[in-house]
Amino acid sequence: MDFKLHNGNGNFCCKSCGRQDKQLNTYDWLADIPGNAEESDLVEVQFKNTRKGYFRNSNHIPLEKGDVVAVEASPGHDIGVVTLTGRLVPLQMRKANIKSEVEIKRVYRKAKQIDIDKYKEAKEREHSTMIRTRQIALNLNLNMKIGDVEYQGDGNKAIFYYIADERVDFRQLIKVLAEAFHVRIEMKQIGARQEAGRIGGIGPCGRELCCATWMTSFISVSTGAARYQDISLNPQKLAGQCAKLKCCLNYEVDCYVEAQKRLPSKEIELETKDGTFYFFKADILNNQIAYSTDKTIPANLVTISGKRAFEIIGLNKRGIKPDNLIEETHRAEPKKAVDLVEQESLTRFDRNRKGKNGNENDNGNGNGNGNNNRKKKKKGQSPKQHPHPQGDQPKQQDNQPKQQGEQPKRNKFKNHGRGDGQRNDKDSRTGNRPKPQGEKTSRNEKPSQT
Repeated sequence: MDFKLHNGNGNFCCKSCGRQDKQLNTYDWLADIPGNAEESDLVEVQFKNTRKGYFRNSNHIPLEKGDVVAVEASPGHDIGVVTLTGRLVPLQMRKANIKSEVEIKRVYRKAKQIDIDKYKEAKEREHSTMIRTRQIALNLNLNMKIGDVEYQGDGNKAIFYYIADERVDFRQLIKVLAEAFHVRIEMKQIGARQEAGRIGGIGPCGRELCCATWMTSFISVSTGAARYQDISLNPQKLAGQCAKLKCCLNYEVDCYVEAQKRLPSKEIELETKDGTFYFFKADILNNQIAYSTDKTIPANLVTISGKRAFEIIGLNKRGIKPDNLIEETHRAEPKKAVDLVEQESLTRFDRNRKGKNGNENDNGNGNGNGNNNRKKKKKGQSPKQHPHPQGDQPKQQDNQPKQQGEQPKRNKFKNHGRGDGQRNDKDSRTGNRPKPQGEKTSRNEKPSQT
């Protein structure tokens, strides 16, 4: 069986990915299941801006993601694009809090060419209508801003999106707009964040705005979120392109609140024999606090952990003052450098194997003399039975008679080639060959003087 991939809506995995319309896009992870589209007669249709609608396919028209359809509107009909079909549509409706299925309108048909031509003609009038509406609102002294205008697919209705800080009485405005454009007027108020998401842009983080990519619901942001994260209350840095507090201030508040519980209060002073230390700043996530000997300026800064700070507070409550803030056992020791490249070396297994073998690595001492401690083995003899290990000197036998006036000497020469322990070398001082064991000196021969 051959699978063919098409751009947009194919018969294989491409059906899951639709047109990327920022936060309106929904990934259909059930699209490739056979019979998924017939599981539900509800479809999701997308219009301009952030407007979506859910309609019932009562005529059982074969619809796929990306099809342009004509749907029921009041009055007339509207033109939109199908973005979701099958089992996920009821789940999306539950997410959007649409509970009543009685009010769900129906899909008329797939858009014809005449429907698309009328739709394009209506869209061409949107910009000029917005500019003229702004001038009318200015003449009526209304404290509002017209952000955008959206015409219905058949051109019989227009939606005016506006921004206002206070309540606006636009009854007179609706009458003037109806006489000027001869369409049905609908006013819809949006917030500054929604307008920024509609326009789009790049944030100070270097990425596209969150409100223009994935955020669909906007939660109020307060300056308390900046205080919890110990951020400077600078309005120019805390405000986004919508002139409101940045939405990203709420992302890590819970993490900072949890980490703040592991630090002492900023009002507590630490008493030591060196003096009194005051809170200066804290690294909340690293659980580090910097204390200063002055309340206003950073003087003699000492950084300790939160655990050490609680220990000093407990000592102060018992009337004990430690010598200093940093305990001897808590002082940071210099970390040993770790060679990350060495960890990936293929010969690291050979070195570990040599470290376990005493014959290869000098019992693991690591002094580099492992090769000198190798022992020569004889047949049938273990290394422990060797009479004289390498480096040891043979001892003088106790039963060997000593000559009169002769001092015992240590053998400074190694025994090469013989295993009986006897010396073959001449004395380094006298040059005489030593007497073998049991040999007596003659009567006329005098002992050699050293």
